[in-house]
Amino acid sequence: MDYIAVLVPPIVVGLLFWFAMKSIFNADKSERQAEARAQAEADARAEAQNPGRESGPARG
Repeated sequence: MDYIAVLVPPIVVGLLFWFAMKSIFNADKSERQAEARAQAEADARAEAQNPGRESGPARG
């Protein structure tokens, strides 16, 4: 029974750390997806306003 009392606290702390990191990574992924969506919409709007111009970086 002493082994359980010794092992439970590190396991609980490890699980809390894992859940915290998982939520941080999920939030980051969602933010990146939203940013990509917003950038695609902005590119589409810019292309609709200037159909003859290339929207990419200047090459030369």
